[in-house]
Amino acid sequence: MKFQTSLLSSASTLLAAALLAVSSAASAAGAHAGDHGDSPIGKPGVAAKVNRTIHVEMANGMRFKPSEIQVKKGETIRFVLKNTDGVKHEFSLGTEKELLEHYEVMKRFPDMEHDEPNKISLAPGKRGEVIWQFTKAEAVDFACLHPGHFDAGMKGQVTVAAK
Repeated sequence: MKFQTSLLSSASTLLAAALLAVSSAASAAGAHAGDHGDSPIGKPGVAAKVNRTIHVEMANGMRFKPSEIQVKKGETIRFVLKNTDGVKHEFSLGTEKELLEHYEVMKRFPDMEHDEPNKISLAPGKRGEVIWQFTKAEAVDFACLHPGHFDAGMKGQVTVAAK
């Protein structure tokens, strides 16, 4: 009986930890599946309304090239990302606070997969894209949040200028 009670207690603790992790991941990443309407970083863009394309390389040395990007308020940008490094990388747009919170979650769950319009993970040699509309004239950060990558300096910034 003691073993059953201990097993139930362990299962309950594990379930609570899993639910907390999912909840933390959701709040760290912001609203999921496209509800970024009031986000300080903008909102998911519409492919038919792309103003321009910016190519970003996820490069050796834990770097984005370029790491500094200039856009104008209201622009919809197609980020075409290519991972030229030998390890998996991620491109994640967010506020500094959102990125740091999500980085802590990624440290606990390094194999986490994302399905948000402001994030993409790419295996070595792969390409992908993020289409984003910048609705406010504020700086927007981006980073690779795989454990150790952010600490190694794999981050950058989009400067959003007023029109």
